[in-house]
Amino acid sequence: MSAAKFLELSNFGLKLMRYHGDPQTPSQHWPMQTTFEIATNGQGLYEFTPHVRTFVQGTGLLTLFVRHTSCSLLIQENADPEVKTDLRNYFARLVPPTTDPSMKYLTHTYEGPDDMPAHIKAAMMPVSLSIPVTDGTLTLGTWQGIYLFEHRDRPHRRSVVVHLSS
Repeated sequence: MSAAKFLELSNFGLKLMRYHGDPQTPSQHWPMQTTFEIATNGQGLYEFTPHVRTFVQGTGLLTLFVRHTSCSLLIQENADPEVKTDLRNYFARLVPPTTDPSMKYLTHTYEGPDDMPAHIKAAMMPVSLSIPVTDGTLTLGTWQGIYLFEHRDRPHRRSVVVHLSS
């Protein structure tokens, strides 16, 4: 499998920056592991289910882990884009930036007013996911997608480790 298989999904605003590793067939090597680097354009949910689907094969357990403290991973509805908007708005209201008077007690503002709120949001949501794989297929529900939830305002490159064990 080559990096060429991973193209920009402009309708999701997602660009897979790099693909590390070369997954092999289950008979050749288990477990399999790779890293996806995802470019974000600021706060929002970025679906990368299609990329994960190209990696899985065989039957086993897929684990995803994001290597950052200001974003998270989640499985969420992928049919209605309003779900992404509502989730982003909910968490923005729940944890506003440090410029909001209600957040004046926060002291970690070194990287800007969105930094500590991003850490708080990441502490409230998962940074890893486990998904069963059956006969090369993710066992997600009909409307479920895998998302990186970016909590920072500025664009970032995020690393997601993907591990498949039998």
